[in-house]
Amino acid sequence: MDYSAALKDYASFDFTHGKWTRKVYRRGSGPGVIIIHEMPGLHPLVIRFADRVAAAGMTVFLPSLFGEDGRPVTIGYALGTMAKTICIRREFTVWANDKSSPIVDWLRALARKVHGECGGKGVGAVGMCFTGGFALAMMTEPSVVAPVLSQPSNPIFGKDKKSKTDAIPAEIQCAKARFEKEDLSMIGLRFFKDAFVPDERFDMYRREFGPRFEAIEIDPKDSRPGPGGGAHSVLTVNLQDTPGTPTKRAEERVIAFFKERTGA
Repeated sequence: MDYSAALKDYASFDFTHGKWTRKVYRRGSGPGVIIIHEMPGLHPLVIRFADRVAAAGMTVFLPSLFGEDGRPVTIGYALGTMAKTICIRREFTVWANDKSSPIVDWLRALARKVHGECGGKGVGAVGMCFTGGFALAMMTEPSVVAPVLSQPSNPIFGKDKKSKTDAIPAEIQCAKARFEKEDLSMIGLRFFKDAFVPDERFDMYRREFGPRFEAIEIDPKDSRPGPGGGAHSVLTVNLQDTPGTPTKRAEERVIAFFKERTGA
């Protein structure tokens, strides 16, 4: 089935770094923001969020990492993509082993390209769900200045997974040093009681980053019902798109954060 209409307003290009080549979609003008999609892929509600970032005066870049571009979310599609990605794809790490996903190096290279082309103070980056922690690991790239972790769900397996993140200790230390030296910070978003984003993980972010970590935590009763019935995707599937609601305020805060940090 053809889902290309969802991305009709976007130009695309193939970006190669190391052993990986991925398609990247682009829209807007101004400083760059990399929006890293969640499971099961680059679906219409991720694109809706990107449209709003672009409308706020930034150039959005949407790398396609898995799934079918533009395909709407269903439970079957999500489960199939998750199984394939976890079991087969070697560019992603899902274990609590103090390792970041190899694809993060490709994302850092993309950030360098984006900053070189778009200028500004630097590049914003948001990861979602399975990719939620990527924006933190990307902080070893100097051009990345505005990391956002939306419902960061990795690692999925392994000992102490609840209190771990998918970044190596050196990446965490680099982020801490840059936050202090450059007066930067990061945002984390989640719904309370989300089994994929346990309390211990946000406690770890608070412990490691102190006031440099801005936690936005939302009561699940304030979520928009999604295909699975639970509250998980703050900026996309479970966003209550009504002014004044907690999820809408979270979306507005993230966009304002990107504008401030990138100089849009």
